[in-house]
Amino acid sequence: MTLVPAAPVTGFGTVAAVPDLPSGFGERFRSHRYDLGDISLHAVTGGSGPALLLVGGWPQFWWQWRKVMLPLSEHFTVIAVDPRGVGRSDLPETGYDSTTAAGDLARLMTALGHDRFRLAGHDVGMMLAYALAADHPSRVSRLVLAEAALPGISDDPSALPPTARAAEATWHFMFNRLPSVNEELVEGREDLFYGGQFATKGATPDAMPPDVVAVYVEALRRPGALHASFHYYRALDMTIAQNQARARTPLTLPVLAVGGAAFRGAAVARDVRRVARDVRELVIEGCGHYVPEEAPEVFTSALLSFFAPTPTPTASAPA
Repeated sequence: MTLVPAAPVTGFGTVAAVPDLPSGFGERFRSHRYDLGDISLHAVTGGSGPALLLVGGWPQFWWQWRKVMLPLSEHFTVIAVDPRGVGRSDLPETGYDSTTAAGDLARLMTALGHDRFRLAGHDVGMMLAYALAADHPSRVSRLVLAEAALPGISDDPSALPPTARAAEATWHFMFNRLPSVNEELVEGREDLFYGGQFATKGATPDAMPPDVVAVYVEALRRPGALHASFHYYRALDMTIAQNQARARTPLTLPVLAVGGAAFRGAAVARDVRRVARDVRELVIEGCGHYVPEEAPEVFTSALLSFFAPTPTPTASAPA
């Protein structure tokens, strides 16, 4: 059953009130919040064709997909969601383990009338996309996993990484899991903390320009947003155990593993092959962690090719 969506959402973090949207974006896409009973999720939807769910990462929100959504919407009904604790979705205190958060997304797609769909996830969204495909295998037809480690599956980051670059890439995993001091240190200094994250994970320090970083920082200064932003990391104890259980039953659907050559690169596919049998690999040169924004053209082309609808067989004409 398709639920009636809530009234369109306005204000910062919605289609109507974020900068740098491609021409025609506002005519194609709309923001709504969907009441799933125990939580309401914000999603930006538009386009036509088979359903494609986009799930983004930390410390971003649906806006990270803005450069790829229009061309994808020519072929698919695109749903770019803010998972729980992100953007204009609810910011509850609990439910950030992968099973619960992925279950939210399955319920959202049911509410939108999509029993089966294509799925792409980036960063924390990659963790949730893997969980969604593993926990609800009849729902997902093809899966793209981009630029993240899989907790409980990937090799554990060292407490003393061998290089400064490795330390810059991984220190936030431990910091973000802390119960409170992380928030106390970051509050009022969001531009410093998150600016540093974007600068060190892009292919170059300015791969994510200051005006782009400022949008994400503004979103994280909303009441409760900073607190919620750490919850996915605080729930990693549960997610690690959940992933280790999932790995006992490898995914059988087609999976495309995408890495930026300047960040995780081929390590994404290496990790995904531990949990899936049918894995294609794409490493994008000149790209860091933020694939949809650093390499939108290459990424869009890869998604369109991988997600291409299967042609319906036609009967042969009689001889």
